[in-house]
Amino acid sequence: MPVHQTTLNLRTTGAGMQEITAAVAREVTRSGLGCGVVTVFCQHTSCSLVIMENADPSARRDLEAWLDRLVPADDPAFEHTLEGPDDMPSHIKMALTRTSETLPFAAGRLLLGTWQGIFLWEHRRAPHPRHVVVTVLGE
Repeated sequence: MPVHQTTLNLRTTGAGMQEITAAVAREVTRSGLGCGVVTVFCQHTSCSLVIMENADPSARRDLEAWLDRLVPADDPAFEHTLEGPDDMPSHIKMALTRTSETLPFAAGRLLLGTWQGIFLWEHRRAPHPRHVVVTVLGE
């Protein structure tokens, strides 16, 4: 089975979601494959991936705010704070979400729903360089 693999080198602007749908779709096109699956994998422990609504940004803001309430920064109970007060919360947020997503494609196009997009979700307050491996398998 043919495989196409690349790494997206991204720079976040701090906490929040950054849409990467177009970049993943470009790799599916570049693969030259017509039908199969694409796996997107984040090589970090303080950010994650999520498939989320891409039409109304308030849906993403609500999800971000909810997770911030669930796992607040500056919790005095956290021991792992070497890189700052958002260090442990970012790891917990990553563990509660996902570091990879697998999506089908056909006719060289992602089979996302009408309002779905792929997002890199930065959980740290400061900007960070991030690496996302995109692996396209198919025929």
